[in-house]
Amino acid sequence: MATHTRLAPALRALTLAAALAGGLSPALAAGPEAPPLLLAEVFRGDVALADYWVSEKLDGARALWDGQRLRFRSGRPVPAPEWFVAGLPPEPLDGELWIGRGRFAELSGIVRRQQPVDDGWRQVRFMVFELPGAAGSFTERVEHLKTIVARAGVPWLQAVEQFRVADRAALQARLDAVVAAGGEGLMLHRADAPYLTGRSDALLKLKPRLDAEATVVAHLPGRGRLAGMMGALLVETPAGVRFQLGTGFTDAERREPPPVGAQVTYIYRELTRAGVPRFASYWRRREAF
Repeated sequence: MATHTRLAPALRALTLAAALAGGLSPALAAGPEAPPLLLAEVFRGDVALADYWVSEKLDGARALWDGQRLRFRSGRPVPAPEWFVAGLPPEPLDGELWIGRGRFAELSGIVRRQQPVDDGWRQVRFMVFELPGAAGSFTERVEHLKTIVARAGVPWLQAVEQFRVADRAALQARLDAVVAAGGEGLMLHRADAPYLTGRSDALLKLKPRLDAEATVVAHLPGRGRLAGMMGALLVETPAGVRFQLGTGFTDAERREPPPVGAQVTYIYRELTRAGVPRFASYWRRREAF
């Protein structure tokens, strides 16, 4: 049975206290400051598709280039090789570090290494889709972005393809094709939108399944065949709702489950009125980029 409560502030306070007890300064314990980015709402209801550009949703690591530094969404520096960042232009760029559909785990291993390995990084592409702080509509920024990428002239910097769809049938057909090829879904960006940060319906994500993140609160023991292993994770959403994740794990993941405090991604069908995900299933651990 799913349970829920609202204790997120207390959990954050305990995490900070533990870090301070380990000898970190308050600034370091709080972690790097995350850069402001545009975050998508979920595609729902009646949307005027003529108002939007559409692109594939890439399963990569979000990264922001400010003209001098390459950082993850968390604000942590990306430990990329010098040659990789030397090829990037002076203009700020927002995009995804990506190596291909269905290869997120491999990408994660490459971009998280503090000592970058060239052979791995030669596979990585910085797929950019936005110009932070730039003027004009999204349509105008897309054209400017293409010019910047062409001028840089390096193979690891590419602009994400933006396209239009005529109607819902065409949108669904494109989604089906992307998913069948191993992709995640689609993104829709309002053509007339100025540059924005924060969560906004100027950017929408369309996927065949819903997903979200939660924090591991506890490991619940398994029974029967799962005796001696983790049976379920008790997790908490950013809104403070607690529930159990008991499906979607391999036996190896049950033997070594994500630790308490880790962020995990789960998939679900819908939310109850109390905000509890229905038919929730574990997908993967969310890497702390």
